[in-house]
Amino acid sequence: MVVIKKNDFIQSIAESLQHISCFYSEDFLLALKKAFDKEQSQPAKDAISQILINSSMCAENRRPICQDTGAVNVFLKIGMNVKWETDQSIEDMINEAVRAAYKNPINTLRPSMVVFPNGMRKNTGDNTPAIINMSVVPGDKIDIYISAKGGGSEAKAKFAMLNPSDDIVEWVLNVIPTMGAGWCPPGVIGIGIGGSPDKAMFMAKEALFEKIDIHELIEKGPSSHTEELRLELYEKINKLGIGAQGFGGVTTVLDVKVKEYPTHAANKPVALIPNCVAARHTHFCLDGSGPAVFEPPNNLLWFNADIEKQESNILHVDVNTITTKEIISWKSGQKLLLSGKLLTGRDAAHRRIINMLDKGEALPVNFKNRFIYYVGPVEPVKGEIVGPAGPTTATRMDKFTARILEEVGVIGMIGKAERGADAIKAIKENKSVYLVAVGGAAYLISKSIIRAKVLAFEDLGMEAIFEFEVKDMPVTVAVDSEGNSLHDIGPKYWNRKLQ
Repeated sequence: MVVIKKNDFIQSIAESLQHISCFYSEDFLLALKKAFDKEQSQPAKDAISQILINSSMCAENRRPICQDTGAVNVFLKIGMNVKWETDQSIEDMINEAVRAAYKNPINTLRPSMVVFPNGMRKNTGDNTPAIINMSVVPGDKIDIYISAKGGGSEAKAKFAMLNPSDDIVEWVLNVIPTMGAGWCPPGVIGIGIGGSPDKAMFMAKEALFEKIDIHELIEKGPSSHTEELRLELYEKINKLGIGAQGFGGVTTVLDVKVKEYPTHAANKPVALIPNCVAARHTHFCLDGSGPAVFEPPNNLLWFNADIEKQESNILHVDVNTITTKEIISWKSGQKLLLSGKLLTGRDAAHRRIINMLDKGEALPVNFKNRFIYYVGPVEPVKGEIVGPAGPTTATRMDKFTARILEEVGVIGMIGKAERGADAIKAIKENKSVYLVAVGGAAYLISKSIIRAKVLAFEDLGMEAIFEFEVKDMPVTVAVDSEGNSLHDIGPKYWNRKLQ
């Protein structure tokens, strides 16, 4: 009988989480490189370039690919003949492993889990608890599937209870454009069909662990209905023209994975869950011979390039002396390198600012004529100024935008993904601007931050208000002062072109 020791189990999970924070799997890297090679949209190609450069920097320096190091999802398939040597429950051992991984002083990961989700939303501080699924199967080993799923991609999960006669392809093609760019494409789409609502969602997430093999499937051709569905969805989703980061382009998805299960004759449950460009997942087995070992991908797959050589029309901007006249001159799609001092703030900080305005209280920071960066950075290690510090989804700040521009005096915002109609209206009326940094390039972006300090709301942790001094931070104008949105213009152009 195989004996699984407590320390081997905890060590393996902790090391797997450290590993996937820094390294892409080889199949994902190869798929990204193929997407880069065939991309025709320059903004999308530039974004994929930054993502690949970031991946190489993270691999070399053992630091997180994205500042959102995810909620931990664990899928266990436990052999019936396995014996445990432990004084803890399986859940407790997994959470001990998560705690060790996220508080590792050599490569600190950002805790994002909060308790009382409908109340005070207090951060647990160590990214516990994990989300755990277990099944018991024949055999004498444990298969362990680990993912660290970012909030941006999880927020875009979709579910529908279709009628048996409804077309799944039609449903998917209607749903994908509504997801916007907050899930950080290009990535992989997992689809679960059948079972019950919870089973369909489970299968959609489980499907994301499968190897990226769509190009092999294209070459050999489909041999089942499921493979036919994968190919049809892959082709038709990419023809939508959404592209990398939603900028418009030829690659929106790197693969589509489908899992099915029998269902009630009256139902057709279908779930869709995207995996973002910071794809963090792995699979390993424990058979009683010791802890799992994780090897870095082949360094020949790492990507090196000079961003500035690729950016022929880039504009250098000093945000310390920026004027409305300069902002008005910028056009949607234009590339900028920012230098100077930025303020940061995201969901919790925005809510607190609005509450203070409502009470007539003075704000602790003067935002007038300043740029605000939507970011929750990782804590620094190894002498860093700041840890990985990529953008969070700006759409969540839309409901605050008009007041932040009109009453607080902010003149520019930096984030990722599209803005809604109300936010764009406020940007246009205030002659402001919205810029995007590349989601999935967090470590690369952090290297442009030369000083950082907390100015206010320190109790909010990574959601506190920081002042970042940056030098040549790469961004793109997403919504210009006339309200022209790159996330609208780019996909529409490429949809027409690809159709």
